[in-house]
Amino acid sequence: MSSERASAIPPTIEGYGPVRRFTGAFDHPGGVTKASVRVSSAVPGRSKVLPNIRAAIDACAINDGDVISFHHHLRNGDHVLNSVIDEIARLGLRDITVAASSLFPVHGPLAGHMARGTITGLYTAYMAGPAARAVSHGALTKPAVMHTHGGRARSIESGELHIDVAFVGAPTADICGNINGVEGKSACGSLGYAVADVQFADRVVAITDNLVRYPACPIDITQDYVDFVVAVDSIGDPQGIVSGTTRATTDPVGLQIAQTAARVIEASGLLIDGFSFQTGAGGVSLAVAAALNDVMHAKKVKGSFASGGITGYIVDMLDAGLFRALFDVQCFDLKAVDSYRRNEAHLPMSASMYANPHNRGAVVNQLDAMILGAAEIDLDFNVNVTTGADGIVMGGSGGHADTAAGAKLALVTTRLNAGGHAKIVDKVTTLTTPGETVDVLVTTSSNSSASPGKTAPSRGNSLPPSALPRWSNTATGR
Repeated sequence: MSSERASAIPPTIEGYGPVRRFTGAFDHPGGVTKASVRVSSAVPGRSKVLPNIRAAIDACAINDGDVISFHHHLRNGDHVLNSVIDEIARLGLRDITVAASSLFPVHGPLAGHMARGTITGLYTAYMAGPAARAVSHGALTKPAVMHTHGGRARSIESGELHIDVAFVGAPTADICGNINGVEGKSACGSLGYAVADVQFADRVVAITDNLVRYPACPIDITQDYVDFVVAVDSIGDPQGIVSGTTRATTDPVGLQIAQTAARVIEASGLLIDGFSFQTGAGGVSLAVAAALNDVMHAKKVKGSFASGGITGYIVDMLDAGLFRALFDVQCFDLKAVDSYRRNEAHLPMSASMYANPHNRGAVVNQLDAMILGAAEIDLDFNVNVTTGADGIVMGGSGGHADTAAGAKLALVTTRLNAGGHAKIVDKVTTLTTPGETVDVLVTTSSNSSASPGKTAPSRGNSLPPSALPRWSNTATGR
């Protein structure tokens, strides 16, 4: 972190507490103690099933100032968060903190609840749409805290983020609270982001639109974590799982970048049997997966695993025998949901297993190559995927910073400009992922605003010069 950035950060922030400044991606290893958990014992013969969301709020004794959590596996099709917050508002509760794994445009009604004081705090790894704009314009009375997916799991497990009540959108649940994500009209696949919530929240409510006879089969979240079950007409629209950010680009420039990125991976020496891989959900990143498919077929490489939020592009690679397994924290499209349902090699993982830096081994640390997008990237390879050039929140790290830190080769793919704004800048507006964890920038080779030959301090994952695109960060070792 530059000295001017560091000097602008106060030692404490009201509503947040003491501030520990960032000093390096690997400066604070584990050794933390997991939080204690309050458990309410179920009484034999007493039903967990409640008639509606209001009854669940009453049963959980939600009070002013409580922290309630939600997961985002239904993404822009989610109905659970809005339904719960609307009911909380009707009850007159105030000063609620929402701890959502991500927020999408569908969660726009949160902006009104912020304005009225129902919601005053927010924890999330990603947000976009009206709620994000409201936060950017100061709608909250407390600071909004944005973390990575792995950082969210870490903060919940350590007790840094204590959840009073976790609401779990359950595509299928039985009367005792066994849950799966693969059956029912709202099937969304893996429920990896909800796992830390149910394990460490004081109370857990499963909200389902497919209440089945006991026992549900299969089971992704077991009944011993769930206090109450509520059946509703709809928990969401699974079509909303797919968004504009989960489709591969067809733009010629984007395809050129994707082909170049695949060649960089091929030249890295990592593309051998046992290769492991993850791509982000951006259009160019997904096009890299398609290009890499061709390269792996041509070289007859069989990888060990692909991971992250899984798309149909990655499912095709599994089905073609290019990977032995998939680790899935969430499904990014309905083809991935179907694969998770039918293929035993399509494995679930929690957000903690995925990317928590303070556990006994995150999957991201086993990655050979990771493809990342960027709203901006600067001359020190710092990446912004959180705010636009105007400073308005339009995304967030999600797994971006986690995977960049863990992977042997972290490639950022981006156009030179978009929406009338340069994407390669002197300094990023918001530093989401530190440049020390980024290896290579792959962009177009013409009309560059960068000086030819400019490089950042090296990171140790050097590639042959002939393989490098416009810039490479061949630095630091770790």
